[in-house]
Amino acid sequence: MAVNTQSARKRNLLTFKWSAWLGWQMESNWADPFLFMTYSIAKPIAGSLILVVMYSIIAALGGGTQVGMFHYMYVSNAFFMYVGQVLFGVAQIVHDDREHFQTMRYIYISPSSYFSYMIGRSVSKLVITTFAVVITLAFGVFMLNIPLEIFAVNWLLFLVIMLIGILCIMAFGLALAGVSFLTAKHQGGMNEGIAGLFYLFCGVVFPVSILPAWGMAFAKILPITYWLELVRRTLDLGVGMDSTLAAASTPYCLAILCLSTLVFSVLAVAIFKVGDTVARKKGLIDMTTAY
Repeated sequence: MAVNTQSARKRNLLTFKWSAWLGWQMESNWADPFLFMTYSIAKPIAGSLILVVMYSIIAALGGGTQVGMFHYMYVSNAFFMYVGQVLFGVAQIVHDDREHFQTMRYIYISPSSYFSYMIGRSVSKLVITTFAVVITLAFGVFMLNIPLEIFAVNWLLFLVIMLIGILCIMAFGLALAGVSFLTAKHQGGMNEGIAGLFYLFCGVVFPVSILPAWGMAFAKILPITYWLELVRRTLDLGVGMDSTLAAASTPYCLAILCLSTLVFSVLAVAIFKVGDTVARKKGLIDMTTAY
């Protein structure tokens, strides 16, 4: 039994390693490293400029020019890239493998664990998104006068918050992947819809406090809301702009983030396992919908 367990663990680690390498190659489209690096730098900067234009138009139309609000929006949008890229990317793996590349059946008949394979594939998306976030923050600091004091940041707390937040985002992605096992070609809209839901209710472009009462209640049960609030507090950017969360202490927000992440993670793994099991029984592993 111990030998079998050790063998399975080794096999899962190898699956994780090579799926991470495969994910990196696919994300870079097998491109020249210099060309891909250039694109990876240009894309987040272009996204930052779009945000600047949006804020400028709002200010020109009479929305006010609160500097703190711009910092709030800028930092929130920078870190929301994890939600848009990692959550969407993890769930999209099922579609890519099953219908685009039509390789899922071969992965399933191999000794590899598809769960370990998906975690490995998601690592490449996480690395690329982290690079984009760093570029976005650097552009904001040097070109847009975002007052990020690097040496004043509590980096230990920041890393803990980032780790918990990324685990939560990946959990949501795994849950959507489990649902994608059972859907035809609608997972793209489903994934974007969930990400849009977070964008609207989690205080990315405007504080949660301006939502209606039912919207604020819904926002308070979403872990992404607390994750973004803790990121802004740790970096001391956009702090105090959201009156709904201003009264909540940092330990309280961190406790809610940890608890909700744990709950959603357990639920996400269960959804993934159920979707995987049902897809096997119904013969949906090699289903194609000409999409």
